Amino acid sequence: MILWRVQSDNNLKIRYEQMKYEDKTELIIKAFYKVYNKLGYGFLEKVYQNALLIELQNIGFDLKSQFPIDVYYDNFKVGQYYADIIVDDCIIIENKAAESLKEENEFQLINYLKATEIEVGLLFNFGKSPSFKRKYFTNDRKNINLG
Repeated sequence: MILWRVQSDNNLKIRYEQMKYEDKTELIIKAFYKVYNKLGYGFLEKVYQNALLIELQNIGFDLKSQFPIDVYYDNFKVGQYYADIIVDDCIIIENKAAESLKEENEFQLINYLKATEIEVGLLFNFGKSPSFKRKYFTNDRKNINLG
């Protein structure tokens, strides 16, 4: 599957760019569906996450599970998130096991991207019908304070 991002500049020219980490995200999405097809619907999120970690390790990715992400406001640490999985220090995965994805799930992932130098995120739902969202938040749009 080839995915493209469309951008237009001030001259209204349209250019097509291959999406960042497309090859990696495709492998990760295939692993998500493999886990879902083997386990089916109804387990807790942690069960799916552990199975997904096994699949991603088998592929050969470098993984961090429940990785802490500090959040800053005016140079003061105001909180900490825990990303479900970080892949190769360039993709954040947020897992859900809910009836369906909600807007707040997407914003949770976007906030993880905003708080890090990582630009690509995948939101997986191991619900009745498996679904995913791919999110991008480029570093040139961030006010990153890493402490």
